[in-house]
Amino acid sequence: MAHDPLSELLASGEPIVSDGGLATELERRGNDLSDRLWSARLLLEAPEEIVETHLAFFRAGARIATTASYQATFEGFARRGIGRSEAAALICRSVELAAEACERYRAEVAPRDPGPLLVAASVGPYGAMLADGSEYRGEYTIGVAGLRDFHRERLAVLGSAGPDLLALETIPCLDEGRALVDLLAAADGPPAWLSFSCADETRLRSGEPVEAAFALADACERVVAVGVNCTTPEHVAGLIRRARTVTARPIVVYPNSGEGWDAVARRWVGRPGPSVDGATATGWIEAGARIVGGCCRVGPDRIAEVAAGLG
Repeated sequence: MAHDPLSELLASGEPIVSDGGLATELERRGNDLSDRLWSARLLLEAPEEIVETHLAFFRAGARIATTASYQATFEGFARRGIGRSEAAALICRSVELAAEACERYRAEVAPRDPGPLLVAASVGPYGAMLADGSEYRGEYTIGVAGLRDFHRERLAVLGSAGPDLLALETIPCLDEGRALVDLLAAADGPPAWLSFSCADETRLRSGEPVEAAFALADACERVVAVGVNCTTPEHVAGLIRRARTVTARPIVVYPNSGEGWDAVARRWVGRPGPSVDGATATGWIEAGARIVGGCCRVGPDRIAEVAAGLG
């Protein structure tokens, strides 16, 4: 396995703060992400906006920047008439922009040393490419082999771009978790965390048991942390406890605001759930989490509260 700065950071024993929802923060800043490429659209049209948003999370106290590659796929770019070589360059650009934000933040705070700042290359689920809300249902029909084929080249391209780790995130079903673990085990590359999207404290979005999903982490050395994201905050503590029953891997949690995504209307619905803040994050650390951040609709203000609460 390649150099593993995340495990080195975890070895300090201190809780680690990750960033929040990159795409929804880009929207809050006035960027139009209404098409099917979502945040990946700005890799092409407004890369500086991505850098500035990463910077906002670093300034709030995050130690990990998750790249704008969640919805950056060869298939998605092809729908925009972008060929494979240009698509691969755009996927790599997501890592370069996060790395640029790291360096700019270091320059901002010099001579103070902010400590390790990591780039996590986001690998969104197959359902994100479909752009129909499938990642919130896990209702796939292509099977494990088809999912391996879908993810293989993008994993290789992102790994070659030099991130500190891969963030395999918002995974809604066991088949996709298995496919990703298979690919990691079959090739060398950066370490990864594997993060599932859950319906409640016991089930993935697909309805499958969360324990079976968390246990996949132990099947591959490259999976150095496992957990949940884009899940309602109220379920996180229970999910941490269930994860602890089946794996000793460090736990990563970065829930959404508690609102839901209407894939037809392409808008957020419902009201925010329990806050992602310092007190809540402290409870998650006490339950067994090691890495805490936020997902959709969790902005730098909330990450600042988390960092202050854990600091």
